[in-house]
Amino acid sequence: MTTRFDWPLSGKKIWVAGHRGMVGSAMVRRLQTEDCEIITATRAEVDLLDKAATADFCKQHAPDAVLMCAAMVGGIKANTDYPVDFLLQNLELQNNVLMAAHNSDVDRLVFLGSTCIYPRDAEQPLREEALLTGPLETTNEWYAIAKIAGIKLCQALRQQYGRHYVSVMPSNLYGPGDNYHPEHSHVVAALLRKFHEAKQNGSDEVIIWGTGTPRREFLYVDDMANACITVLRSYDAAEIINVGVGHDITITKLAETIAKITDYQGTLRFDPSYPDGTPRKLVDNTKLAALGWQPKMLLADGLRLAYKDFMAGWKQRTPERGM
Repeated sequence: MTTRFDWPLSGKKIWVAGHRGMVGSAMVRRLQTEDCEIITATRAEVDLLDKAATADFCKQHAPDAVLMCAAMVGGIKANTDYPVDFLLQNLELQNNVLMAAHNSDVDRLVFLGSTCIYPRDAEQPLREEALLTGPLETTNEWYAIAKIAGIKLCQALRQQYGRHYVSVMPSNLYGPGDNYHPEHSHVVAALLRKFHEAKQNGSDEVIIWGTGTPRREFLYVDDMANACITVLRSYDAAEIINVGVGHDITITKLAETIAKITDYQGTLRFDPSYPDGTPRKLVDNTKLAALGWQPKMLLADGLRLAYKDFMAGWKQRTPERGM
């Protein structure tokens, strides 16, 4: 049974940590529809990897709640290339923000995890109880271990100090504000860029990593933001809570859909010499549905909006500067 909670947002001060990222910016858009004060800070104003600066910022602004969106994220290649960074930077970010919140007597916090925290071969759909029941997928285990540590810190703060800190596990996110780096982005952003560049260059084919057979569940980032606000308002339990759309598609089908959206007319060729990652990641979101949340964005519509966002910033992006 889902544990219900009643925490009105009206008049509250809410710190969105990591507000310039895809998830954080969606969270700000969502909170702008509420009667609350939104607290944000750029990296120049406070570096969340700096423990003392993070603690001072939190104490100075005294938020009523924190949405912990800051993270180092990326696709399979980024995780493979930078395992130390993915592990240590995410641990430091999480520890600094969570402990700053606790030491500033912030009693309400939502921590954003990821479905990569679940065992590679866990039964589908993924239930929250599957956490720590088997080995992780090796292509993103460093990020997953960091996120699991964040979950456990939230639970420890609840157990030892009675903090109302909760953790949400979103499925694969996409949408405006995504990272379109040519090598280090997630699959949706990577394919949007790849197909666009292939069309611009007149390429006869697009090479896609892996076999195309893995299945993924894709969640539009504004649906995710709405889910987090639902959790902030209405959920209070030590157990993690999934956020997903309830259905998945193959990478092949995703690629075909993006090819149509970008109007790419060439051939799709899958390269099995590259890793597939986890065979399937479909979450059970029964607990969240019991709180009244449902996703609104259809995948094809969301992909069109993501491509529009990509195109809007294309002239300002270069491979050298990253995405």
